[in-house]
Amino acid sequence: MSRSTAPSSPTTTATEATNGRLRLFLPDLGATRELAARLAALLRAGDLVALEGELGSGKTEFARAVISARAGMPLEVPSPSFTLVQRYELAGLVITHADLYRLADPGEVDELGLDEALGEGALMVEWPERAGDRLPADRLTVRLREPPAGPPGARIVELEAGPSWRARLQALAG
Repeated sequence: MSRSTAPSSPTTTATEATNGRLRLFLPDLGATRELAARLAALLRAGDLVALEGELGSGKTEFARAVISARAGMPLEVPSPSFTLVQRYELAGLVITHADLYRLADPGEVDELGLDEALGEGALMVEWPERAGDRLPADRLTVRLREPPAGPPGARIVELEAGPSWRARLQALAG
């Protein structure tokens, strides 16, 4: 892996980038929102963004920041934990935000209309592992976690780019 210590922006440092993978240290919520804004600018119809991480790792906050950035203004973006799917018709792109945490079986994914959501816009999915193999493999996986030691609100984000995301991955570094 190549190492870079040069900051990619005033608040985000890319620590590793190679073979469709990028690791970032985000020191605070502002840096997380900044990364989300860069992602929002890159989203296009047919994109799948898989959000992984433990409870409380910031998946919903990240999705909220992406959707608000794409809208160009703060939006009320509730967690889809109970509704399972929320749809946002934004200028130029429909974004569907799904949370699969409450699914008991991967077969339940078929009832949510996620294929249709991908056909008409971008799809952001929390807890994608609960879908088994029912989601496309070509995706951007965003893994969020709290660092073992660091300031409150800091996150380590690991990005893994499928084929359609490889050319856009470096833009996420800043």
